[in-house]
Amino acid sequence: MKTQTKIAFSLVLFNSFILLSFSIGIYFFLNEYSYIDFYKRLETRASIGAKYNLKIDSANAETFKKIRDQHLEKLEAEREYILKVSAKTDFEQLSEAHQVPVSLLKNIMKEGRARYQEGNVFYSGIKFKHENATYIVIVSANNRFVSHHLKFLRNILLWGILFTVVVTVYLSVYFSKHFFDPIKEMIDKVKQISTENIHLRLKEPENNNEISELASTFNDLLNRIETAFETQKNFISNASHELATPLTAIIGEADVALIKERKPEEYQKVLQNVLQQAERLNEITRSLLFLAQTGYKGKNVAFEIVRLDEVVWEVKALIDRLNPENKIMLDLSLLPEDHKKLKVSGNKQLLHLALANLLNNACKYSHNKPVSVHIGSSQEQVMLFIKDQGIGIPESDLPFIYDPFFRASNTHLFEGFGIGLPLARNIIKLHNGTLVLTSKAGSGTSVQISFPLARLVK
Repeated sequence: MKTQTKIAFSLVLFNSFILLSFSIGIYFFLNEYSYIDFYKRLETRASIGAKYNLKIDSANAETFKKIRDQHLEKLEAEREYILKVSAKTDFEQLSEAHQVPVSLLKNIMKEGRARYQEGNVFYSGIKFKHENATYIVIVSANNRFVSHHLKFLRNILLWGILFTVVVTVYLSVYFSKHFFDPIKEMIDKVKQISTENIHLRLKEPENNNEISELASTFNDLLNRIETAFETQKNFISNASHELATPLTAIIGEADVALIKERKPEEYQKVLQNVLQQAERLNEITRSLLFLAQTGYKGKNVAFEIVRLDEVVWEVKALIDRLNPENKIMLDLSLLPEDHKKLKVSGNKQLLHLALANLLNNACKYSHNKPVSVHIGSSQEQVMLFIKDQGIGIPESDLPFIYDPFFRASNTHLFEGFGIGLPLARNIIKLHNGTLVLTSKAGSGTSVQISFPLARLVK
């Protein structure tokens, strides 16, 4: 069942239930009230009838009779009984003689007043004592309100319920249909979007906040998907280029070497070129493997308690051996007195790799100009700041710096594969850390890294 049909059905069922309950309540309470009211009217007539028939109030007896005749409505089949009774009265005979229910007579004698109903005929009786005699005054009549008016009310309520249900069905279907029109338009629009026209976006209504929010959410999702597609295309394009370059060189060297017989030293030179290109290819594939592994939440990575300052010193020592001309300067002025505030939970080898990539980039793209490294901590984090004086990154290239194989437009004079920065960010994210990079072409690059402090068992 469609949501539109469910909503319409629920509205009809809910409204019908409320209307039916309301109508039943009206009919029930009015029906109860009609009985009480009719009995009171009969009791009033019985009291007035006793006063003017028995001359209980002789001065006003005629006045009571005039009031009754002029102002009290004549009830349908109204009858009045004035019965004189005594201790020897046979109520069975009295009942047969006047066609009055015997139980009513007995209840009146016992309680002083009583009510009785027989079909649509209602009885109300009162016991009076006058001049040492006991009388029973009874008034009976047909309750036209019950027999006629309540039936009329019942018919009106039934037809009203039927009419309201029909109108509710129509309005529920109409409004539920038009309510879902914007969603249907969105569904039709989304069905048109594919990889060929992923740039299409949904129209965001201005008057409907919920629909507008849904359209905006879809558009945000499409933006992310489009970005992912573009990233994938760039990755495939760049990876194909980076892998094809050494492969082309290897194939070319082999083809040239096989054209004719050559001297041993020429073959040796060819093999050296092939080995160099193979090592480059191996380095690219290893970097890709590291990048892929760090992108899987590190499920197989072993973590331990590591001091970040020790990792930095070890990385600096490694770079000093590989690049003696570097000018990495460690600033220890921000080091905390408590060494526990330098400890993080992580994998030492991966942290080595991430920091080595960042510091190597800082040295390489600044032509070995000074690179400052600051280590500090707060109550919750260990922080590392790296600042170089290199070529920087153009503003237009900043959104793509974490795409694998992407290299900024001003790096064509430098060797590299464009994997170091994405790999470093993945490793830092794997350690629940953050990497914030700010740069400007010609003004160098600043990197701020933060890791949560390790929770040590006391």
